[in-house]
Parts: sequence; structure tokens; C-alpha cells
Amino acid sequence: MKYNEIITLEPGKRSGKPCIRGLRITVYDVLDMLAQGMESSEIIDDFPELTKADIQACLAYAADREHNQIILSP
Repeated sequence: MKYNEIITLEPGKRSGKPCIRGLRITVYDVLDMLAQGMESSEIIDDFPELTKADIQACLAYAADREHNQIILSP
């Protein structure tokens, strides 16, 4: 998935954290809700401005960041 069209970074919004389509909802917010056991449909019910594609983009963004993480061993 090409999340770069959905996930935005704006220095003045939410302290520059990655947000969804310029909204004030961060990738972290969505990932946290998923980690707490919420279903995508429940998140969309609570935040109707979000779409299933937005939630998928958050997951893709997180997976990409994890994949590109550099681990330094002592």
C-alpha cells in the first residue's frame, strides 16, 4: 500500500507526528486503538472521517518503519 498519500507530516500539527490526511488524528492514535482490541469498524464509528484505507495506511506505515529500523548491538 502507498501510505505516503494518506500519512502526512506537518511540523505545526500534533508536534509533527505522522497524521492521517492532515487531520489531527495520528498514526499512533489509530495503532493504540487497534492494540487495545478495537476493530477497524469501531474506530470508524468513533471517527467517521476515517476510512478503512486510512487504517490500512497506518498499519503499512508502522510496518515500514519497523522494517527500516536500525538496531545497534553493543
